[in-house]
Amino acid sequence: MGERNLPGFIMCVCTGKCPGFSKMDIWDFINQVRVELPVEYAFIHPQLCEEDGDRFLADFLKVHRKLIIGACAPNMQRKMFKDAFKEAGLDIEKDAVMLDIRDMTNEKALEVVKNALKELGLEEELI
Repeated sequence: MGERNLPGFIMCVCTGKCPGFSKMDIWDFINQVRVELPVEYAFIHPQLCEEDGDRFLADFLKVHRKLIIGACAPNMQRKMFKDAFKEAGLDIEKDAVMLDIRDMTNEKALEVVKNALKELGLEEELI
């Protein structure tokens, strides 16, 4: 993959008890993203919309890497995370790809992430 600046992938699972993730094995899914897709890293945060999520994003966004966030509806992500991106000197519209992966199986969610990676020009890196 060389010099390509690959995006990171964060999955927010709304405490792990959100019924929107009941069709998915989140651990298998995050491992598929991490191992099979052209991302620099992939991990799960339990609840990005809480205060500790704000603190985490404020610190984490200092890296200045495009992020793919798989979580709830993009309009909710935009509302919850725009301040953290702004404070890090980033534009949420340019520096984040917000995906709603609720109510999906692992296979469907993986396809959604793959499509986002293709839109970022990483189609040739996809396995």
